[in-house]
Amino acid sequence: MTPDPRDPRPLIGEPLALDLLNTRWAGTPVNDLLDGVQGYGIWLSSNGLDGRCTADEAGLAAILQTREAIGLAFQDLQDQGELGPGARSGLDAVLDHGRLRRTAGPGGPEDRTETDGPQWLAPWLAADDLLALLAQGAPRLKQCAHEACILHFFDASQNGKRRWCRMAVCGNRAKAARHYGRAKG
Repeated sequence: MTPDPRDPRPLIGEPLALDLLNTRWAGTPVNDLLDGVQGYGIWLSSNGLDGRCTADEAGLAAILQTREAIGLAFQDLQDQGELGPGARSGLDAVLDHGRLRRTAGPGGPEDRTETDGPQWLAPWLAADDLLALLAQGAPRLKQCAHEACILHFFDASQNGKRRWCRMAVCGNRAKAARHYGRAKG
């Protein structure tokens, strides 16, 4: 999938749930792609959902609710190692708006997502994606180790020791700061 060329975010292409969290990135003030319907449309396009979802006020409200729920879940995982009641409730509130329907299609089993309304498709897919990522291992869901970075990623490295959202940016900044600190003193 090719990201939308209008997408200004520094990290694109993480799994859907984390990509949703990454609609906010460091800046003063914090940058937020989802500050309006146009940004929501860009996010949908970058994730290949623009043909299935409409960027409108109802969809924006639903995706913001979902980003908050996923953010709370991520924070619980970082702080406690598991989802707390508030995080579970927030995710369930989004997931209650849809379901996965399995059917016997002509080519074999087919899965189709059904939601209460079109505004809930992208949010439901993002919340469902978080559950799929958790099934692969909660310790693989990480926030960049650079103190000035707020981006999230799924650590698919073999040893699970990835620390940076992007080594070329945040990793190099940290290395340069350590080098400067040693050289200075």
